[in-house]
Amino acid sequence: MRKTFGWPLLLALVFLASSCKSNFEKTRTSGNAELILNTAFKYYEKKNYQRALTLFELVINTLRGDSRAEKAYYEYAQCHYHTKQYLLAAFYFKNFSNTFTNSPLREDAAYMSAYSNYQLAPSFRLDQSASESAIEEFQVFVNLFPTSSKVAQCNQLIDELRRKLEQKAFAEGQLYYDLRQYQSAVISFDNLLRDYPESPDVERVRYLIAKASFLLAENSVVEKKAERYGESVTRCTDFLEKYPSGKYAKEIKTIRKEAEIGQKVVRKKLKNT
Repeated sequence: MRKTFGWPLLLALVFLASSCKSNFEKTRTSGNAELILNTAFKYYEKKNYQRALTLFELVINTLRGDSRAEKAYYEYAQCHYHTKQYLLAAFYFKNFSNTFTNSPLREDAAYMSAYSNYQLAPSFRLDQSASESAIEEFQVFVNLFPTSSKVAQCNQLIDELRRKLEQKAFAEGQLYYDLRQYQSAVISFDNLLRDYPESPDVERVRYLIAKASFLLAENSVVEKKAERYGESVTRCTDFLEKYPSGKYAKEIKTIRKEAEIGQKVVRKKLKNT
């Protein structure tokens, strides 16, 4: 009995699916721009973004001057977003915002352009071009729409993305340090402090700068040791002035003392040479 009722039901479902696909294909291949556009709108309303996108692509370039162009371009961008084509979504939302400057949808499109780039932002260990683009676009949005209800969200996302860039910068400095490229580590960490002075990692960054500058001196040729020990002393003193009771203070005091001794020894050696 199960087989008797099962097969007709299955065949009915297959027929229904085939019929739906057939209607879509008939529209897609009809060459009727009016039918294609209206059907794309209907698919969009039903949240069938992939089919709506397929149909929009057939007519989107023919709508210049058409009263429905604004609606079509906006939904076309949304289709890219909902199908997770974030790079194209960002492009089309930005294009919409720049083209339809008087549209009531412009504010949302400008925000979605930035948010699409935000969706592209990868782990901090990878290239952060998308994060930088998103930050730039969120800032543009805030400048264009300072009274928007989305401003607070934009600022929150900017902070999140900047934190990711901080983590990327810190990881680069740490990598140089781990590879014993101490001069590059110091430069990298100095850049981090310049770009992100409010970073929660500032204390550790200054600790690593002091430590890397000392190790750089230790591993330098004799002619450069005295100068680099002096730089190490300066870095250690700078740290201790800012964090006299910090968790790294005791170690930094020891490093500074060793740097001062090292500098005296090298100067004496060079003087007697």
